[in-house]
Amino acid sequence: MRITLFRSSLGCVVRVFGPAPASSIKAVTQAVAPHLYYSRKTMHYLTEQRGHLNSTDYRLYFKTSEGRYISPFHDIPLIAESEQENDAPAKKAKTDTEVIYNMVVEVPRWSNAKMEIATKEPLNPIKQDVKKGKLRYVANVFPHKGYIWNYGALPQTWEDPNHKDEETNCCGDNDPIDVCDIGTQVCSSGQVIQVKVLGILAMIDEGEMDWKVIAINVKDPDAENLNSIEDVRRSRPGHLEATVDWFRKYKVPDGKPENSFGFSGQFQDKDFAIKVINLTHKHWRALVQKKANTEGIICKNITCCDSPHVCSTDEADVVVQSVRTSHSVITWHFV
Repeated sequence: MRITLFRSSLGCVVRVFGPAPASSIKAVTQAVAPHLYYSRKTMHYLTEQRGHLNSTDYRLYFKTSEGRYISPFHDIPLIAESEQENDAPAKKAKTDTEVIYNMVVEVPRWSNAKMEIATKEPLNPIKQDVKKGKLRYVANVFPHKGYIWNYGALPQTWEDPNHKDEETNCCGDNDPIDVCDIGTQVCSSGQVIQVKVLGILAMIDEGEMDWKVIAINVKDPDAENLNSIEDVRRSRPGHLEATVDWFRKYKVPDGKPENSFGFSGQFQDKDFAIKVINLTHKHWRALVQKKANTEGIICKNITCCDSPHVCSTDEADVVVQSVRTSHSVITWHFV
């Protein structure tokens, strides 16, 4: 991959990954407001960084390819759509009869910063979690470094804290459902990838239901051969056991007890996982339609027409522009 470096009229360095058309170079070198601006193209989405990484004011906002700010929680569809070709309507992406899901990557593999979708902030940017006034980092669980997969969430899902799971008798943790991408590529925070679901783990975190979907990036070289949790067990011996061990112990260095699991810590299959995902999507719909208690979650969105929380593009602009930052950096990723 060719990397081109050039200096913009602002004096900031612009990195272009891959061939950069003249029109794109012109666009990124135009003057921008005095704030930290980090723009990455991932499929149909861009991300804009406000504040400094590894600081409490860091926020990563999402935009469409047309430049409209959106919520990664509410506006990115759960089901992935294929690329639009020849002005034809986009279609839901499937491999044979398999549904493909969008995944919002929060934490890249091998990193330690606990990044997450800010469910209680307008437009739900990604931020670093804070506990007792300090930025949160997960400890290394021997022999691993940081998170052992790309970790993130399925958009338009919600683990309802008022819904009790029949198996565990625990209620949801008030977040989008978590997903672990076991592909070989190390992704970036804010990247939106397409995954196929392989199975699910029923983790119980301090008495709350915290499902962990196991999935693989459809662009991964192994994606064609991994179609079930048993395929993972056969082709990647020890991977599932390491996943359970990591989730069991990752909070222990912080003085907390080990996490426990439903189903005796056994992974459930793809069909079971899809049922859970569909249920959390149903709960999310009730959330944004004001048919469920929001539990402090901000449901402001741009695209959910049947939601009383829908807002205008101008209102979304005001949300982002109100976030103060100090300097400018622009990065474009062409994929």
